[in-house]
Amino acid sequence: MSNKKTNLLAKLALLVVAILWGSSLTVVKEASHELNPNFILAIRFSLSAILLAIIFIKKLKGLTKDDIKHGLIIGIFLFLAYTSQTIGVTFADPGRSGFLSASYCVIVPFLSWIIFKKKPDKFNIAAAILCVSGIFFISMSKSTSSSQNDLAWLGDLLALLSGFLFASHIVAVSALAKGKDPIVMTILQFVMAAILSWIVAIFIEDNSSISISRTSLFELLYLSIMCTAVALLLQNVGQKYTDPSTASLILGFESVFGILIPVLLGIETLTVYSVIGFVLVFLAIIVSETKLSFITGKDYSDSSDYNNKDE
Repeated sequence: MSNKKTNLLAKLALLVVAILWGSSLTVVKEASHELNPNFILAIRFSLSAILLAIIFIKKLKGLTKDDIKHGLIIGIFLFLAYTSQTIGVTFADPGRSGFLSASYCVIVPFLSWIIFKKKPDKFNIAAAILCVSGIFFISMSKSTSSSQNDLAWLGDLLALLSGFLFASHIVAVSALAKGKDPIVMTILQFVMAAILSWIVAIFIEDNSSISISRTSLFELLYLSIMCTAVALLLQNVGQKYTDPSTASLILGFESVFGILIPVLLGIETLTVYSVIGFVLVFLAIIVSETKLSFITGKDYSDSSDYNNKDE
């Protein structure tokens, strides 16, 4: 296969990842009408971990105690990020929640500054200003969530919290998973996230009367297989054959699909304020992740190592 064709397929793979990630919160929102948040996560991470473990069983044979320790620690951050995001979307619109959660792209460089003493550059600062401005406009718009509109503010707050926690997770990956197999570390993270989700689902949530319908089952399988396991595999392949700035640009469209899908399905409507906010947050993501290298032609890949929120 020619390099040109391989590169094109890699970009298409990343676009599919962006679509899958963008659709996930809409599916979570629909599933939450019948199922509790941590029960959804428990099933999602359990099935994903099992599926990936079966596919990559050979990689797991070389596991060390250090791998297990670091993978499980990182998994705690992954659980916290996803549980706050999943609970948040039960109170707010999926597209709105997705954009607010995407603030992790902007937060990472500043957390990295605190942990690794790596000072943010002008692009990071510009992205932060754009992101804060976008969040302001989003907060000015009213949530169209029909059932929990009075608590939409809580959904927004939890979405922002998940953005901070996703950023913490990425920094933790940078600190603890360096030099380790990303697939192995991801499986271990999913295992820990599944365990913690089951603990919350069993001891805190009331799941005694849960009945999984055919629709809910399909939603759980879609989240577990397509949005988690398949998306991870496509992302790893896509990023391998795509330069970092282009990969970040394509994956950044997760937020766009996150709002486009619920709008097309009639779940969410747009206001002038929300559109302005979404555009500003999206621009912040692009500036932070690519440093506009696709325009300037300069390679900033060494200063932006954080493209993956799941690895």
